[in-house]
Amino acid sequence: MTSAEREFVVGQLVASEARLLDVAGGLTLTQVNFGTARERWSIAEVVEHLVVWESFMLNAVRGALAASPEPEKQVTVSEKDRLVLGLATSRDQPLKAREAAQPTGRWNDASELMAEFRSRRAQTVEFAEKTQADLRSHFFLHIVFGELDCYQWLVAMGQHTLRHVAQIEEVMRDPGFPVDVEERARS
Repeated sequence: MTSAEREFVVGQLVASEARLLDVAGGLTLTQVNFGTARERWSIAEVVEHLVVWESFMLNAVRGALAASPEPEKQVTVSEKDRLVLGLATSRDQPLKAREAAQPTGRWNDASELMAEFRSRRAQTVEFAEKTQADLRSHFFLHIVFGELDCYQWLVAMGQHTLRHVAQIEEVMRDPGFPVDVEERARS
């Protein structure tokens, strides 16, 4: 990874974490558990998915790096950088989460859930800051884009978070979303 790539990916990871915490960090338990429809995730379920997916993906990157490098794939896969960067804004195509990353109610406390996300993201940021691996020569499959290199996967982690922040904002715009009593008094 070049120094510019490292700076970019770390910036993406840090900024997307900050955006999630800004949007959902201070919500009450009632608010994070609010659901707009049976088939749609609540905010708690979205964040739980992010927590589980973050660990899954970092482990997948580490696993791919343990395999032999395949630099011959770089040419075709590098063309997918723009697709990965568009992941956060391409919400017109719903993606189904892998079974392992589906929310199951692993955390009952909103602050613990956010703390868990921060902890997992800190591990990803530390990895991105310190790795000396040739991320552009190791690959694994994305369910829509096909093979991506490990650098693209790190970028996708930040984009994935932003994609779900947009989903959280949709939940919060629902007319039935519970307004905090203190917030109502300030309005």
